[in-house]
Amino acid sequence: MTKYLILCVDDEREVLDSVLQDLIPFEDNFVVEGAESVTEARQVIEEMAEDGVQLALILCDHIMPEQTGISFLIELSQDVDTKAARKLLLTGQAGLEDTVEAVNHASLDYYIAKPWKGQELREALVAQLTTFMINNDNNLLSWTTILDSEAILSAMAERRTSFGE
Repeated sequence: MTKYLILCVDDEREVLDSVLQDLIPFEDNFVVEGAESVTEARQVIEEMAEDGVQLALILCDHIMPEQTGISFLIELSQDVDTKAARKLLLTGQAGLEDTVEAVNHASLDYYIAKPWKGQELREALVAQLTTFMINNDNNLLSWTTILDSEAILSAMAERRTSFGE
């Protein structure tokens, strides 16, 4: 079974630690990593890819010192290796123009405002990871116990129908 990465990027350590704490329930089935900068995030993605771990979802802050989260998400959506990953913006500071730019470049799948609630964050990740798996993983049955089982079973039935089974 392919291993998948959930990557959280935020330059504020306390925020990053809080997000990672909220994502502990995903650690049994995903590699969950944090990065405090875009440079560090690129390194994590590269190292994980070398180990055969594919980026499934990135949760990124917008305002960071070296590069905005939106420009990084646009960059990832233009890279063949990371294009399929679900891209979430977790911020309290992205303006409407920035958000529209990300959406228009097909670089943003979901927006979560700070401060967030842990349960809402986890529900958003389940929905986004379910979509990712339906689009990118051939072994969907293994995800029914952890992701949206109804959506996954429906996608499996649809696949069987389209293959004439």
